[in-house]
Amino acid sequence: PDVSVWAADAAAPGRPNAGVVVDDDGITLVDALTTPAQASELARALEPTGRPIRRVVLTSSHAEYCGGTSTFALAAVYGTAQISAHLDLPPNPDGLSRLYPDLAAELGELTTRPVSHVIAEPAWISPTAVAVPVSGELAQNLVVQVPEAGVVFAGALCSFGVTPLCFEGDLQAWHAALDRVLELGSVIVAGHGSVGGEAEVRTLQRYLEACVDAAGDPGRLGEGPWTDWAAPAYHAVNVERAALLARSEDRVPDTMLALLGLT
Repeated sequence: PDVSVWAADAAAPGRPNAGVVVDDDGITLVDALTTPAQASELARALEPTGRPIRRVVLTSSHAEYCGGTSTFALAAVYGTAQISAHLDLPPNPDGLSRLYPDLAAELGELTTRPVSHVIAEPAWISPTAVAVPVSGELAQNLVVQVPEAGVVFAGALCSFGVTPLCFEGDLQAWHAALDRVLELGSVIVAGHGSVGGEAEVRTLQRYLEACVDAAGDPGRLGEGPWTDWAAPAYHAVNVERAALLARSEDRVPDTMLALLGLT
């Protein structure tokens, strides 16, 4: 009863989910949504609990997971060293507005809070929640396990019904990390889309395999459930990133730069 999902109103980019874990000492949030406006709606919904928001755990440094951190001014912010380094840099509102045009008005003045607590190994961050470092969407992501509930808040590591976006991660490491996610719990809360379990995670793994097997050609991605996923423009980014890594080129794909308006 003290473990909840703040579910987006649509399975789409810029419309992420967040996790809520209520302990006696206060609330732990998993991810802070894309904008302060989204985060403020979540904060208002939690006011009836009468408990403060003590902790915000970021599963990624990308805007859909940290854009609303300024709303939670008194909470400790947990992240990996890489997430911390990224949040020490200013946001790119022009690029974000291209990715999420329906949120452009909210992204123009976006600011984010820095990480206050760096997680380098699995650690209890509250009486019921464990933050676990994993690799995939970034070199250093986090997921949050609630062992007693059998729940994993996978955040950026899972996207069910929405195409994931891997422009600076490693798709093969991501594939392996999903096995670790399944070891941590049976109920998987995705950063985007529906709550799922092993079937949805295995489908995501098959998609990552398909991106690698495409060898740089999105036309070779093949048929699968991902054909109907939201954000199909991300397929080309993922396929290009996999091909770059196969050539030992660790850089942002040109297709991603184009989405951001940088080419």
